[in-house]
Amino acid sequence: DIIVYIGCGERGNEMTEVLEEFPNLMDPYYSVPLMERMVLIANTSNMPVAAREASIYLGMTIAEFYRDMGYAVAIMADSTSRWAEALREIGGRLEEMPGEEGYPAYLGTRLAQYYERAGRVRPLGDPETEGSISVINAVSPPGGDFSEPVTQSSLRLSGAFWALDKSLAQQRHFPAINWQNSYTLYDESLSGFFRQELGEEWKALRFFLSERLSKEKTLLELVQLVGRDGLSEQDKWTLNLSELFRVVYLQQNAFDSIDAYCSLQKMKGLLETLRHLDALVSERLAQGVLFEQISEIPLRTGLLRLRGIPDLEFPSSAEAWLAEIQGILGSIEVVVR
Repeated sequence: DIIVYIGCGERGNEMTEVLEEFPNLMDPYYSVPLMERMVLIANTSNMPVAAREASIYLGMTIAEFYRDMGYAVAIMADSTSRWAEALREIGGRLEEMPGEEGYPAYLGTRLAQYYERAGRVRPLGDPETEGSISVINAVSPPGGDFSEPVTQSSLRLSGAFWALDKSLAQQRHFPAINWQNSYTLYDESLSGFFRQELGEEWKALRFFLSERLSKEKTLLELVQLVGRDGLSEQDKWTLNLSELFRVVYLQQNAFDSIDAYCSLQKMKGLLETLRHLDALVSERLAQGVLFEQISEIPLRTGLLRLRGIPDLEFPSSAEAWLAEIQGILGSIEVVVR
């Protein structure tokens, strides 16, 4: 319902961009400007260090104010690393005993006090309401070193972790989230919700996706040794399918009105389409069809077109596309070499 954004130690130019661009963004659910349900706290890097430390607590206090009114609040602090640097600077001026890498010994305690204010509550009062705070924190470790104190303390306290990958960003893969290093501890907690919304088969679909992406990593290491031509026809297809997963399923275009917001049902439908495609192609490969023949079919183009179809039209379009692909695959002749 409410979003609180804290620009903690951000560059002045970046905060200016946020203030200029956000008023133009429309809320996809309520069809009003996003700013109407958003609180922005601008704390630039040239402001006093004490203000940087206080900005995090100010944002959380504002979030608690709306939570107690029965709203679901999301709070994002960008970034916790600069807040921790402010703590380190203040600790140095107070001549406190430094901890690891010069950060105060109480860094973990302060972070825990902040994170533990998140959650769902029933505030006192009449009528009885229910509100919640979801904390999303950005951590920017120097040089991408995840072993530094702020990152390690945040990982111990958080339930989900998105690892941004510079190499993915350089490949224009957005959002640049590394699926190998990222994780969530909310699997069991949310299993009932996903079962209710998407059915029992969602767990199997999720396992199918993660298993194929894990296999891609193994195959890429093998390719460096024997080359792509040294792989079996099935392994060549597995590599190609993983690429389709990345381009069609994991990438997202935030500037596309349809692709920017995807419903759970469409997310499941697209993954089912990919699994069905995998079964169709694997069956033909087992019958002797070569991957070279499969690669001539414009699969990526068709899947990207499906991704851009509105939610209500997706099931029928996906079914028609799969029937077309099945016909093309069936017409391919087995080449005997």
